[in-house]
Amino acid sequence: MSLLVVGLSHRTASLDVLERAAFDAAGARTLVAELLAGSHVGEAVVLSTCNRVEVHCDVTRFHGGVADVGAALCRRIGAPLEELGDQLYVHYEDAAVEHLFSVACGLDSMAVGESQILGQLRAALRQLQADGGAGGALDALLQQALRVGKRAHTETGLDAAGGSLVEASLSRARDVLGDLGTARAVVVGAGAMSALVATTLHRAGVGSASGGLVVANRTAERAERLAAAVAGRAADLADLTAEVAAADLVVSCTGAVGHVLDAATVSAGLPGRDGRPLVLVDLALPRDIDPAVAELPGVHLVGLEALGADLAGAGIGADLRSVRQIVAEEVAAYAAARRAADVAPTVVALRAQARHVAEVELRRLEQRTRGLDPVLRAEVERTVHRIVDKLLHTPTVRVKELAEEPDGAGYAAALRALFDLDVTAVARVGEAPLSGTVADAVGGHALGGAL
Repeated sequence: MSLLVVGLSHRTASLDVLERAAFDAAGARTLVAELLAGSHVGEAVVLSTCNRVEVHCDVTRFHGGVADVGAALCRRIGAPLEELGDQLYVHYEDAAVEHLFSVACGLDSMAVGESQILGQLRAALRQLQADGGAGGALDALLQQALRVGKRAHTETGLDAAGGSLVEASLSRARDVLGDLGTARAVVVGAGAMSALVATTLHRAGVGSASGGLVVANRTAERAERLAAAVAGRAADLADLTAEVAAADLVVSCTGAVGHVLDAATVSAGLPGRDGRPLVLVDLALPRDIDPAVAELPGVHLVGLEALGADLAGAGIGADLRSVRQIVAEEVAAYAAARRAADVAPTVVALRAQARHVAEVELRRLEQRTRGLDPVLRAEVERTVHRIVDKLLHTPTVRVKELAEEPDGAGYAAALRALFDLDVTAVARVGEAPLSGTVADAVGGHALGGAL
């Protein structure tokens, strides 16, 4: 089996395409079930965030896996491969590992260095385990990716140096509203991202002078809990028109299907504002706010595309270089471990064959020496097995060490050829958890060329 990633992100696809490709938990499970029913994908997990949709999988064949995953994503988006080929990316084996570790560190995020991706990865891991993927190759890989992400945030200043979508949103809002301490703000939603928004607004002093930090959510209990944590006030989504009418800043991130704020709702709240500007920030995908509101007088709509432009190319100097070095180290260590695991079934099969040969010869000796003292016979057997073990010890230890080198993939094949090992026997050993066949790594590819 080999690791494969097929996906699209804010770097390769338009917001419209990302919006159509967004998965909820049920949709992700349906896609995974569809892929597992095919003949090329053994394990799969979907990572769907506000600016990426990726399928990470363990496949039997590269081209077959790419074809299956690419076709499934195209059906989800409702567009032919010819249209999406340039927007989809493919990473294979070591390149797939490097990509996932980079994603976990926030290096591939719209807001470089953001840590929310770790929670999203953790949710993907829980879903994989709930679907029966515990103990598989992806289970171990995702757990390692989480450790790499935590290491990046712990060992570098990435948290302080990296921008965030929320901070970029506040910057945009200040450009229009000026001092946010006197602004009234509404946070729509009470999930993880909304909690981050509300907390950031509270720490920045938004609404501190006006007492106007409001959390509006469909579930009152969650709205009240979040509002209490930020010294704000809870509101029901049914009252959103009135809340928007009184607000200066509205930030929405609900993950709902369909627009939470449409043009009619916003327009109904405009009379009586006396020309005060209204900033609407949409951090959701699919979008919470109808793009048509941007045409309304006095309304400033900020979406993910605009925020991505604000954050694009923002360098973080030494911290970014340090994180990239961490990713390179972790990818090398992971690849070395997989190469060592690849040779292990061959080593086990070699030792089993040697032990079998020794047993056959000992039985033959037993036929010829029936009168031999039992104590002496037992000592002869121990001596023969010790000789076999000692003869095999150095080469098997050494081959494991050599297999960890970047060019060590051929040592297992050499052992099989030199000792004429039964390929079927090696494969049976390879089915144990310690195995993990590693094909030659292939870098990122364009999907159209891969097919």
